[in-house]
Formats: sequence, structure tokens, C-alpha cells
Amino acid sequence: MKNSISIGMAGAGRAAELHLNALKRYNGISIRLKTIVARRNEQLETVKRLFGFEKISFDFNDLLNDDEIDIIDICTPPYLHAEMIEKAILANKHVICEKPLTGYFGNHGEDYPIGINTSKKMMYFYLLESLRTLRQIINSSEKKFMYAENFIYAPAITKAAEIISKKGSRILFAKGEESLKGSSSPVAGEWDKTGGGTFVRTGIHPLSAILWLKQQEAIKRNVEIKVKSVLADMARITPGLSEYEHRHIAANPVDVEDFGTVILEFSDNTRAVVMATDTLLGGSKNYVELYCNDAAIYCNLTMSDLMSTYFLDHDNLDDVYLSEMLPAKLGWNKLFLEDEIIRGYVDEMRDFMEAVQFNRDPKSGFDLAYDAVRIIYAAYMSAEINGKVELGAI
Repeated sequence: MKNSISIGMAGAGRAAELHLNALKRYNGISIRLKTIVARRNEQLETVKRLFGFEKISFDFNDLLNDDEIDIIDICTPPYLHAEMIEKAILANKHVICEKPLTGYFGNHGEDYPIGINTSKKMMYFYLLESLRTLRQIINSSEKKFMYAENFIYAPAITKAAEIISKKGSRILFAKGEESLKGSSSPVAGEWDKTGGGTFVRTGIHPLSAILWLKQQEAIKRNVEIKVKSVLADMARITPGLSEYEHRHIAANPVDVEDFGTVILEFSDNTRAVVMATDTLLGGSKNYVELYCNDAAIYCNLTMSDLMSTYFLDHDNLDDVYLSEMLPAKLGWNKLFLEDEIIRGYVDEMRDFMEAVQFNRDPKSGFDLAYDAVRIIYAAYMSAEINGKVELGAI
């Protein structure tokens, strides 16, 4: 057992910040932040100063070739994930990867923008091949693959899982949503960078939580429960707004959806609905609701009611964080308190560090990552054909 775990990080944006804030809150195992790699020097210097990385670099190979680095934490845009995962595993590194696991980002000779011109059915089958390749690479290694899906580590979701397991409850219907006013990422509207729009970017969180909770039910009942089919509606709504009407919304979808709703049919004949939009003002909305045979369980991650504030001006509030996706601090606001804990980031990083330190499987691994992105791309196909997609038939 090593005295400390050395981490190399790829990416220095919002996802990296969330991971690093969570690691800062957790001191159960000694952590060494060795090297961070990104493209912009000012971003690297800021993260180094705030979190204490020893080195900065513009070259991902510097992480691969450093024998002192145990874990590579991939917090880059999704189009880089698969290649970085493969290289990191082959370089004998443990891997943490942000969501989504991967996606379809285009091939040579395609007409751009691909989100409008490329068949979603073709994307789906291409994705499956990519997923099979990743699975083979990961399974052939003794290194850990840890999927950064924070929702399944959120205290409300883990408590729901405990209740379902203890009571033996059956989840008859589940509903989940993550909605925002858009994204801070400059590439969020481009399919060839993100692999989709709001549903793969934010809807993946409640989707993954529901998939994981259904698996906890299946484990308790000693049965197999799979997603049998998906029926989806995807849309680009905000391009129809005038510049003035668009002024409060940060969504700029070039060829991706800014609205998505998916109905899941499970093999036990139960259902779930997952929603995601980039049209929500007033903060972010994150919840999962479970309608069981013997219980109703509501998991409200944000906005929470732990604390509210009312301000008439912004005086001396410039560096006071209230909540995500709020353009102003005036009037009434609901604050994000202990955000890294409430949304699961601290327990996520704790699980990952302990999985490496004690050589055990993480709670969130490849299977969940695989299922979530496969279902999302089946949903994209469903929306394209305007009909149900049976997962067992393809």
C-alpha cells in the first residue's frame, strides 16, 4: 500500500474544479497533485495556484510517461475521452473519466454540422463499436476505471438506495431532471466536440442515478433488470428566439438539442422519464423522484432549501459563491451549501481514492458509463425516427 496517491489531471475547466474541490475536502488518504495538462496557460496557472499542482504542461504524454503518477483524471471535452482512456490504461495508469464516457464526434468526409446531417442510427452503431473496444482495453488491464458520475454518490440518492435495499421496494416509476439556462463551455453547442446536447451533457446525471437505483433493486431481489426500450423527443428551441428574447439564456446550440425527454421501459415492465433542458432560468434544477410499491422517495439535489438570501445590491459579494448558473445575486436566492457534498463529489472522490488504495472496485465503473451513453444514443435514434427503439433488437 502506497503512502500517498499521485494524480495527473487532463483539463482545467469546470469539471476539474469540481473534482479538485472535492479532493480538497477529503483527507482520508494522502493525495499528491503532480501535474495538470490543458491548452491555455492562464487556466493552468490559475488551477496550479488555487489547488497546489507541482507542475503544469500542455502535453498529455507528460502524464503518461511519469512513473510517479498513479491516476489520470480526465476532465477534458468528451471528444478526447476515448483516446485518453485508451492511452492511460495502456500506460498502466488508473483512470477517472468525466461523463459522458464517449460519443460520436464525426468522421472524415461527413457534411458538417454532423448533429444535423449525420444519421443518429449510424452514430449509435459506431458508438457501440467504440464501447466494445474500450471494454476490451479496460478488461485486459488490472487498473481501475472510475466513472465520474456524481449523482450516485449524492447523499439523497445513496439514502434512497439504502431504503430500497432494506425494504425490498420495487421502483414502479422514476422521474429525473437536470435543467439549466445553458452551459459555460464554449463548445457545448457543437456535436463534434460534445457528442450531443443538453441530454448527454446534463440529462445523463438523473438517467445514471435511475439506472443505478434500479440495479440496487435488482440486486436486492436477485433478478436482472435491463432497459428494454426508449422513446425520446429532442428539440432545438432557443434558435427560434430573437437576440433580445435570448438575452438571459446561455444556450447556443449549433447542431445539438437544448431540450430532451426520454421514456425508459425496463424489462420488469416499469417506467422512467428523464428530462433535460437548457431553458431554465433561476439556477439549476436537479432531482430524482421514485414512486415505489411501498414508498415515495423524492431526492432534491438543487435548488435546496437549506439557506435563502435576499440582497438589494451586489456590494462586497464579488467573490461570494451563492449558486450555479445565477447571473445576479439580487432579490431572493437559494444557496448551494456544501455543494461538493450534496451533489456527491466528495464521496465520489473518496470512493475512487479508496478503490485505488485498497484495490477494490469503485461504485461507479465502466458498466454504468456504458449503459448511460448507449441509452442516450438510442434515445437520439428514437427522436430521429419518431418512434420507440427496442434495445434488445439492435
